[in-house]
Amino acid sequence: MLVLSRKINESIIIGDNIEVTIVEVAGRNVKIGIDAPKDVSVHRKEVYEAIKEENLQAVKKENLVSLVDFFKQQNK
Repeated sequence: MLVLSRKINESIIIGDNIEVTIVEVAGRNVKIGIDAPKDVSVHRKEVYEAIKEENLQAVKKENLVSLVDFFKQQNK
């Protein structure tokens, strides 16, 4: 993990097209601004993990339904 120190209004660049700027520091909270292309999704980690889990569950259910349909077709 790369750890960088930045002050308010200072930025880091990720790749060629993502800029992360420190907007505000208040106590233990830090507000950051992220400037990224529209095709790059940006989520808080806990939201990303929830989306990933939901997608995994959807795939499992979809595969189960497909498997049941397959066996129904075989029994005809």
